[in-house]
Amino acid sequence: MSNTDSVPNAAPPEGRPADKAPARSFLNQLELDLRLLGMVGAFIAVCVVFNLLTDGRFLTPRNIFNLSIQTVSVAIMATGMVFIIVTRHIDLSVGALLATASAVMAMMQTRWLPDTLGLPLGHAALPWLAILAGLVTGAVIGAFQGWLVGYLTIPAFIVTLGGLLIWRNVGWYITSGQTIGPLDETFQAFGGINGTLGAQWSWIFGLVAAGIAVLALVSARRNKIGHGFPVKPVWAEAVVIGIIVAAILGFVAVLNAYEIPSRVLARDFAARGAEMPEGYSAAYGIPYSVLLLIAVAVVMTVIARKTRLGRYIFATGGNPDAAELSGINTRLLTVKVFSIMGILVAISAVVASARLTNHSNDIGTLDELRVIAAAVIGGTALSGGIGTIYGAILGALIMQSLQSGMAMVGVDAPLQNIVVGTVLVAAVLIDIIYRRRVGGK
Repeated sequence: MSNTDSVPNAAPPEGRPADKAPARSFLNQLELDLRLLGMVGAFIAVCVVFNLLTDGRFLTPRNIFNLSIQTVSVAIMATGMVFIIVTRHIDLSVGALLATASAVMAMMQTRWLPDTLGLPLGHAALPWLAILAGLVTGAVIGAFQGWLVGYLTIPAFIVTLGGLLIWRNVGWYITSGQTIGPLDETFQAFGGINGTLGAQWSWIFGLVAAGIAVLALVSARRNKIGHGFPVKPVWAEAVVIGIIVAAILGFVAVLNAYEIPSRVLARDFAARGAEMPEGYSAAYGIPYSVLLLIAVAVVMTVIARKTRLGRYIFATGGNPDAAELSGINTRLLTVKVFSIMGILVAISAVVASARLTNHSNDIGTLDELRVIAAAVIGGTALSGGIGTIYGAILGALIMQSLQSGMAMVGVDAPLQNIVVGTVLVAAVLIDIIYRRRVGGK
């Protein structure tokens, strides 16, 4: 037995200063993911730096609102890219597939459904039929690419590199190279500023979400105790719950602090044939697109952690040969994973085109690189087998914060791309060093 084991007051081992021991013990008892803490720290650092460089404009409610809706499209696709990369594949076609799905939905709203079924723009069924067509398009194309990879054993890099060229130009031919719009008003509500909950419903949503989070943590603790597993101290559980509740309600409070301009409110009152009361004000609240991202994140997290499909995905990524020998149909699994990716791309196409209020042929350009970067920065290992949904979303938020902040301080687009590329390489390097230190991949 070593001296440090036998002597209660022994000094800490060499290389671990005594003043760091309490902090390390505190984090260990909280059982927080150190990689998550690192990403949160990086995000906070980015926000603080750009807030200083922009004289406080970066962390205003207006900019945080805009940042949230700008992040959604890439973040939704990044959750699917986690599954793709975890299974040791890559998808370079997501930006081009987004353009094709967007083109299909735009043509459904403005040409195909009005011409074939006589549904005018503004008909209640029009946006939902268009979205359904986009989802089917994404699922079919994704499944087809997965079939090429899984059953014909063509490398995913080659299949999706070809898809990058094919689907971008298929989208161009669908619209004959034209910008298609304006899109249906109900459809536009999924873009962000044209569709929000308002202050009251945002608070209700925030309180319900906080309550669900608390119940989930308490339930998980009871289950661990019931099965004889070790649990965190009560104080540590309370700290984690407090942080989560504060983050949820703080986010709602910030979005509710962004008020709708008075001229917009006056126009809305005039459209209803009413006069706006003196001193009347209203807040935007949570955008529908952010709610959509939250729903996608919950569903993807449940799939990853609670379903057989999720277990198969991570088992295959960890060791494909062992997964195949254990009875997992890895070829069919590849089709499913790429099909899920296609559906998520179509959902992102809804958000992206709705935010623009039209379809343009350059929509989704370079999104494939942003999505891959978000997943990797969020901790998804390119070697496969490791990745989290929340990490990918946080990675997308960090990426968008960098781009938004650089734009606000006047950095031109080429230099922005240079910085983003540098951050991506640095993130991979840090990931490699981290995994070597902890004995991982």
